[in-house]
Amino acid sequence: MSPVDPRELLADPAQAGAYFIDARDARALADAAADLDYAVARADFAGCAGKDEALQRIARALRFPEWFGGNWDALNDSVNDLSWWPAPGYLLLIEHAGTWQSQYADEATILVEILNDAAQDWAKARVAFWALLPLPAADLAKMAP
Repeated sequence: MSPVDPRELLADPAQAGAYFIDARDARALADAAADLDYAVARADFAGCAGKDEALQRIARALRFPEWFGGNWDALNDSVNDLSWWPAPGYLLLIEHAGTWQSQYADEATILVEILNDAAQDWAKARVAFWALLPLPAADLAKMAP
């Protein structure tokens, strides 16, 4: 069986969503998104303390307007709009999120739900919206059921 071309995967809005991935795959996926002319954003969660700081980092990465409200509802509204950054698709890499995800599990769950909902809404318009949270392989393996 031949490996899947990451561009083929990323080009399919029906497959898009928020996923924890092996950190070793992050660069290839970001490169593939760039090849597709997607808007590629990186939010670095290293040392991130809590929901407010996480929302600020995402807002910076996705170039949210100054009027961004800094709460879950505002995040939901903003990731479902992105009119200020038109692109044929979107890839948000939330890097170094492992510690934040374990320390703020409830917030991480809400974040992933909002990002997944946005991906589903964008898919209705045939636009792929990906939110990837790269983790070291060992941490990713701990998450498997």
